[in-house]
Amino acid sequence: MCAAPAPRVTLLDGFALDLGCAQPTSMTGTLPPGVQRLVAHLCLSGRPARTAVAGRLWPDVAEEHAHGSLRSALWRLQKVAPGLIDVSGGTLALAADVRVDVRELGDWARRVLTPVCAAEDLDVPVVGIHGELLPGWYDDWVLLERERLRQLRMHTLEVVAARLAAVGRHGEALQAAYAAVREEPLRESAHRVVIGVHLAEGNVSEARRAYEQFRELLRDELGVAPTAEMTRLVSRVPPPRGGDTGAAPVSLVVDHRPPAPRGRRGDGGPGGRPGPTAVPPQSGAGSDRRRGAGAAAAW
Repeated sequence: MCAAPAPRVTLLDGFALDLGCAQPTSMTGTLPPGVQRLVAHLCLSGRPARTAVAGRLWPDVAEEHAHGSLRSALWRLQKVAPGLIDVSGGTLALAADVRVDVRELGDWARRVLTPVCAAEDLDVPVVGIHGELLPGWYDDWVLLERERLRQLRMHTLEVVAARLAAVGRHGEALQAAYAAVREEPLRESAHRVVIGVHLAEGNVSEARRAYEQFRELLRDELGVAPTAEMTRLVSRVPPPRGGDTGAAPVSLVVDHRPPAPRGRRGDGGPGGRPGPTAVPPQSGAGSDRRRGAGAAAAW
């Protein structure tokens, strides 16, 4: 007789509850919306007080009515999924053995964003690439958590891509970098990682193409140009023949340290790292790989 697997709650790409071997079919269709919201809220909030849960999930009714709705939701959940919720004193929490996809995403991100992470943590799990948090839900607590997870995912993918490129896993690095771009096509830090991976592999023409595509996208969507930090990445890569990049030549900035997690979300800035060494651009023709390696060091 095999042991039943732990219950699992899915919040990415929609709510789902699977109780495992004991209840092999998903319970999602049998749970009223109020019960789903209760489970989802506990997945995202740890161990809140009952009063806080009632006020957050039923904010537009009197306190007594909100507490009644919470008691009803707990009773319904206990009937179909006994033991899923741990009621202890005045607090509520998921049972300790319940698995949650959002928590798995957070755990993976924390491992990756440490100064030194294990090689196996550079393998991107499915939750690291796909899934919006509870699409179609517009509660304030959902909207805030949705954006937090989106930023966490993009930042983590950028760090993973840089570290994969540093150990020569360029194909996987590009997949992670483009996954970050798909999350937000106008995010410059993600495009800088894409360009950096191309340069690390010696593909200067690919790097230039990626830069030009992003430059045109920014111009068409926002009417602005890429930052100087991005322009420095391709400052030594010749523009397409007959093309005008609109970028003035600047000194190459070479950072001799291995890639590290970005210090700031959103733009992926360097965040307090030691200053780089400025090296003037070199004249004369050289191999694509030498130019790519020099520019990649700046990234």
